[in-house]
Amino acid sequence: MAVAWLFRPFLLLSSFLVLLPLTFSVSDSEALLKLKKSFTNASALDSWVPGSAPCNEEGTWNGLLCHNGIVTGLRLEGMGLSGNIDVDALVWIKGLRSFSVINNSFTGTIPEINRLGALKALFLSRNLFSGEIPTEYFAKMESLKKVWLSHNKFTGNIPYSLGQLPHLIDVHLENNQFSGHIPAFNPPSLKSVNLSNNKLVGEIPSSLSKFNANSFAGNPGLCGEQVGVDCSKAIDRSPGPMSSPENTAPVVQDHGRKNDSKKIIAAIITLGVMLLSVILFFAIRWRKKKKGDSDVLGRGSPDGAVSVQVSVPARREMEESRKNASSSRRGSNHAKGSAGVVAELVMVNDEEGVFGLPDLMKAAAEVLGVGGLGSSYKAVMANGVAVVAKRMREMNALGKDAFDTDVRKLGKLRHPNILTPLAYHYRKDEKLFVYEYLPKGSLLYLLHGDHGTSCLELDWPARLKIVQGIAQGLDYLHTELASLDVPHGNLKSSNVLLGPDNHPFLSDYGFWPLVNTNGAQALFAYKTPEALQHGMVSPKSDVYCLGIIILEILTGKFPSQYLSDGKGGTDVVQWVTSAFSEGRQAELLDPEIACCQNSLASMEKLLHIGLLCTQNSPDQRLDMKEAIRMIEEIEVEGGIEFHSHARTIEVFPSLRDGIPDAANSNSSSFLEGKGEHATTGHGP
Repeated sequence: MAVAWLFRPFLLLSSFLVLLPLTFSVSDSEALLKLKKSFTNASALDSWVPGSAPCNEEGTWNGLLCHNGIVTGLRLEGMGLSGNIDVDALVWIKGLRSFSVINNSFTGTIPEINRLGALKALFLSRNLFSGEIPTEYFAKMESLKKVWLSHNKFTGNIPYSLGQLPHLIDVHLENNQFSGHIPAFNPPSLKSVNLSNNKLVGEIPSSLSKFNANSFAGNPGLCGEQVGVDCSKAIDRSPGPMSSPENTAPVVQDHGRKNDSKKIIAAIITLGVMLLSVILFFAIRWRKKKKGDSDVLGRGSPDGAVSVQVSVPARREMEESRKNASSSRRGSNHAKGSAGVVAELVMVNDEEGVFGLPDLMKAAAEVLGVGGLGSSYKAVMANGVAVVAKRMREMNALGKDAFDTDVRKLGKLRHPNILTPLAYHYRKDEKLFVYEYLPKGSLLYLLHGDHGTSCLELDWPARLKIVQGIAQGLDYLHTELASLDVPHGNLKSSNVLLGPDNHPFLSDYGFWPLVNTNGAQALFAYKTPEALQHGMVSPKSDVYCLGIIILEILTGKFPSQYLSDGKGGTDVVQWVTSAFSEGRQAELLDPEIACCQNSLASMEKLLHIGLLCTQNSPDQRLDMKEAIRMIEEIEVEGGIEFHSHARTIEVFPSLRDGIPDAANSNSSSFLEGKGEHATTGHGP
C-alpha cells in the first residue's frame, strides 16, 4: 500500500503528460489568426475574427478553401499582403493541401514551407522573394503536384529535389534569375514546365524534350533541339569548376597578340555584315515596290474587303499551304499530284457550301485576334462568302486518323445554340479550323469592348435569353459529348458568339481530347479551382464556367478568372459571395439593367444560380440538368419567357465567330486581356 502511494505522483504526472497534446491542441481558427498577425496590411482578412468558424455555412473566411468544415487551402491572392509568413501557424492546419500568396509583396528568402509535407500545391508567384533555394528544399514534399515560383527574384541553381518529386504536374519558374544547368525532371506525370526568362545554361535535359521552345525562351545560354541550338557547337557560358581569374589571366597574357588579330578580323566581319545589311535593305525595298502589296495576305476581292498585314510566320505558313494545295473536293483529305499526296481542306459540314484550300488562300484576309490556342483570321472568298480560319497550336495529342474521327464528330453536331465547324486542314505542327463568320461579335466584345455603341442593346430580357441559350447549348454538348472528361472545356464569353436578336452560339468546344498538355492549360476549364489545385477536370468544370458567365452577364464586370496571371478584372465569385452575405445584392447588378425594378427578384435568382454553379468544391455545385431547370424557370416580369429552340436559324455568307465587318466596327481595336487578345470576336 505504501509503495502504491509512493508511485501515485509519478502516475498522475504521466497521465498529465499523455493528455498534454490534447489539452493544448490548436484549432484551425487559432492557427489562422496567428498567421494573420504575421502579415502587414492584412485588411483583406477582416473576416478572420475570433469567435467565428473559418468554414461555416454562412460563409467561409476570405481566402479559404474548405471541405466538410476543414480548411484545405489558403488562396490569399492579390491582397496586398507583406511581412512574414508564419510557417508554425501553417503547420498547425493539419488539413492544408494548397497554399497560394500569388501577387502580393512578400520579400526575403523562400519561407520554410517545406515543413508542410502533405502540401499538394504551392503558389508563390508575383512577389519579391529572392536568394537561393537549398538544393534539398523539396526533398520531403513528396505530395507536391504544382509549384509556381514565377515572377520573383530567386537566384542560384534550380533545386535538384524539385525535379525528383514523384507526382509533379506543373512547374512555373519563369521570370526569375535562376542560373546554372537545368536538373533532370523525372516524374512521368509532368504536364507543364516554364523556365523562361532566367539565366540558365547548358543542354536541356532529355526528360524535358516533350516541351516546346516557349518553356525555355529568354535563356540564351541553353542549347538543345527545343531551342534550335546545337549543343556540340554551343559555348557553355557557365564558369567551369576549374576556371578562375588566376587560371585565365596567364593565358590572356601569353596570347595577347592572337587576341588582337582576332579583334581586327571581327571588326572586318562586322563591317562587312553592316554593308550587306544595307544592300539587302534597299533590295527588299525595291522588290516590295515592284510587287506592290505582296506582304498583304490576299489579293483583294470583288466586295472590297479590307486586307491587313499579317506576321511573316503566318503569311509564310499560309503561302506554303497555298503552294501545296490543289482544288478541293467535298470530304477529301488528299489530292494526288506529281509530288505525291498533298494535304487538303477536309469538309466536315457542307451546309454553307463546299470550298477548297486554294479558295481560302486566295481570299482577302484580316487578322482578328490571338488567344491561348492560336490566331484567328477573317477570310472573304471571291464569291463574297466570309469565313474564319483558326490556326491552332498545341493540338498534337492525336494522330491524323484519330483527329479526323473526332473532328468529323464535331461536324455532325446540330443544335440552335451550337456553332459547328465547317472544315479543317491537318498539319503535323498546326491545325486549321474553318467556321462560318458571324458579324455581330462575341458576348465578351458586346459586354466589355470599346466599340463606341451603347450596351443598352443588352437589356435584361436580352441577357436572360443569352443565358438560357448558353445553358441549352451546353446541355446538348453534355449529352452528345458525354464520353469526354469535360464536354466543352473552354466556355467563356469570348467563345459565346451572337447572331441576330442576340441569339447565342457556343464555339471552341470539344477540344479537350485534341490538345496536348501545354494546350490544355489554355482551356478555361483548367482555371477552375479543382484544376488549379489537383489538375483535374470534369463535367462540373463546365458548370463552373457557366456560373462565371452568368455572374459576368449580370454584373457587367470582366472576370479576373479569365486572365492567365490573375491581375486585373474582378473576382466575380468572391465579390458576389461577399455581397450576398452582407445583403448587398442590388449593388451587384450592371447599371444598364439595374433600372428594371420589376425584374430585380428574377435577377437575384439568376445571381444565386451563378453562385451555386461556382462553388469551390465540384460536389457542392449544381449538376448540369439542375442548373438548366433552374435557369429555365426564370422569366422576365410580365410572363415573357425565352426558348431559343423556337427560333429559325438564319444563314449568312459568313462564320459565326463574332467579328464585326470593317464597315461597321473598329476591327483594329483590341481588348487586351493578359495573355489573350480579343478583338470584337474571338481568338482561339
